[in-house]
Amino acid sequence: MFARISWRHFDWLLLFVVLVLCGVSVAMIYSATHNSPDLTDYWLLQVNFIGIGLVALFVVAMFDYRQLSLLAVPSFILFIISLVAVYFLGDTQGSGSQSWISIGGRLVQPTEAGKFLIIIFLSWYLSWFRDSMHKLPYLVMALVLLFTPLILVYIQPDFGMTITYAFLGGALILVSGVRYRHLAILAATALLVVPLLASTLQGYMLARICIFLPTDEITGQISAPILGFLRSAFDSLPSECIQPEANTAASYNVDQALIAVGNGGWTGLGWTQGTQNQLHFLRVRHTDFIFSVIAEELGMIGAALILLLLLLVVWRVLRIADQAPDQFGKLLATGVAALVFFQVTINVGMNLKVMPVTGLTLPFISYGGSSLVSMLFAIGLAESVAMRHRKIEFF
Repeated sequence: MFARISWRHFDWLLLFVVLVLCGVSVAMIYSATHNSPDLTDYWLLQVNFIGIGLVALFVVAMFDYRQLSLLAVPSFILFIISLVAVYFLGDTQGSGSQSWISIGGRLVQPTEAGKFLIIIFLSWYLSWFRDSMHKLPYLVMALVLLFTPLILVYIQPDFGMTITYAFLGGALILVSGVRYRHLAILAATALLVVPLLASTLQGYMLARICIFLPTDEITGQISAPILGFLRSAFDSLPSECIQPEANTAASYNVDQALIAVGNGGWTGLGWTQGTQNQLHFLRVRHTDFIFSVIAEELGMIGAALILLLLLLVVWRVLRIADQAPDQFGKLLATGVAALVFFQVTINVGMNLKVMPVTGLTLPFISYGGSSLVSMLFAIGLAESVAMRHRKIEFF
């Protein structure tokens, strides 16, 4: 399992970039919380989370990823059981989403670990049946296995994690060798299901979607065809779907985030000097909307550099996937790259009001122990693949 460990092929550049992003995280969390009495120690807690996450990264990197194939099925079954338990016995923790369950007196959120369990399980399934994935029944079975946790998470309800699981599953299936005509058939079927899915959206989910839909320049309302469809599909609509610019709870955060991004200009107002941040107009500024803090205080140039670092992480992990010795390793690394890319896209998109607010954090930067440690764990998985094979030596 840990035998014959060679650090020759460990991707040190990937680790360096991740450490730089973690340093940015501590600095920006300090800026976002230092004048909030109840949050002043959050940057120190983030340092502790970084330490724990780095330990996890190196432990996972030393572990032979090929052994994970033995755990894929039982761990996936336990994950499904935990989601069923959450449905019947879960706790909301005041969030409105029944996502937590008490295990040994400690509240646990299975969906965070579920991202990696889905990557591991689907990587195993798609590699095990690699030679059969061009056959429609095997593809359908993969989708059935994916939809099981999707449905259980959606009814919690946790829309952000639902679309994360869907994206991860879709990315892995796309690179597994399925036939495009089969994907076209399934895509057409999915389009037929969209109206049914839309009618099940919770009020707050619909509100978050409506606030970024295109509006009429004169009336400020959502365009008539879209508004007509929404009225026909739902018995009642949140105010955000009638007047998206209304200063409501759903639109307030994204509006303040846009103001913060605009305030920053090219070079920013300076570290700890952002007005939207320091005057607390920007809420949840150390988690979901930390990108707006970065844009306001470091400017467009600083924000762009951080985005380039995040994309560099994605590229290095995809490079590891390309050099993987087997299909299982390739899919594992691809899943990690897809996870980082998706969360960056959604988080930055919701800060710029081009994506609905889903609660997904900015990888390696947003405050939070579970999100940061899990991301460092994911990098450890990719490093485990890198350490065991490299076909091409180039920088």
